[in-house]
Amino acid sequence: MASITLAELHIFHAIDREVFSRLVITLKRQPAQSLLIMALVLWLEDAKNCDLVSKLAKVSDNLLDAVANEVGLCLNILKTKIPTTHGGSLHLMTRFMGTEITLKTISKLKYTAISGVKAFLKNICAWIFTDILLQVIPTPSDININISPLSIPGFPHPVFGSLEIFLLPLNFTLPVEGLWGWKLNFEAPIVDRTLFLTFSRGFPVSEDEAKAFFMKMCGDCIEHFEMEVVVKPKTQALYAQMVLRSVAYMDQIMTGKHIAKFRSNGKHIWARKFEKHIIYNTTPQCAASYALAEPTSARVRLNRSSAAEGSRRSKEMSNKIKEV
Repeated sequence: MASITLAELHIFHAIDREVFSRLVITLKRQPAQSLLIMALVLWLEDAKNCDLVSKLAKVSDNLLDAVANEVGLCLNILKTKIPTTHGGSLHLMTRFMGTEITLKTISKLKYTAISGVKAFLKNICAWIFTDILLQVIPTPSDININISPLSIPGFPHPVFGSLEIFLLPLNFTLPVEGLWGWKLNFEAPIVDRTLFLTFSRGFPVSEDEAKAFFMKMCGDCIEHFEMEVVVKPKTQALYAQMVLRSVAYMDQIMTGKHIAKFRSNGKHIWARKFEKHIIYNTTPQCAASYALAEPTSARVRLNRSSAAEGSRRSKEMSNKIKEV
């Protein structure tokens, strides 16, 4: 299996590292927010097929700070439980991306964006910014961050979850497979593609009825559907879990909302994104699937990674490694 060293990875991401360094050292922005800003910028660069980071590397510090503020507005939209109904123009980001982007655009792609940011955060940012973070985050001298992850104020994040960053030697070897395999249609973890549905007591909704309702809305969108197991006779199921084939269907169904309300044959169906920290009465089979949806070790994450840079960066990689 082909591999590269961490030093070579730093060279490949030299522009990303330069921009991040300016954010946290020159502009003195908070490390956690700066990590999220870089992850969102990298996701936008991939999703919109634009060369955003290299353009930001050439601007003045004041202009970079202003763009970072606009990206911060996008991050706030991803945290809110109420979808944005107004345009919310992002003039600087539109200028550098070469295509119009608004807060409403981000809101419509809320769940896709969250999943994409998490992927870039954990599979790219967690590997290439460690030495820069050590310059701005106080680290107790008695802590060995080769073994224990670096503590970053702001993580675990309420939306983007935990982040494990270790200090590794520059000759640490990483497998190329997976690192450069990012595609826009990557398969998001199961937990990012799962909806928790609830039904009104006294108005029973069958599994077939619920599945038919969402398939009418989105087509063949359901990967797995599981109703509450009802033991007592004449008792209705009050909830279900629905795993979608793509996180894009989540955006189509939820339209930026935290909780969406639907009506099927006069009966209400409420939907919300499944959250691992909330205790549901899941079956052992479903619980096992969610447990495997996201590896806990940063090193395991890398080996299982399906998220990294797009085709533009893949082509540049081989050329830059040859120059080392």
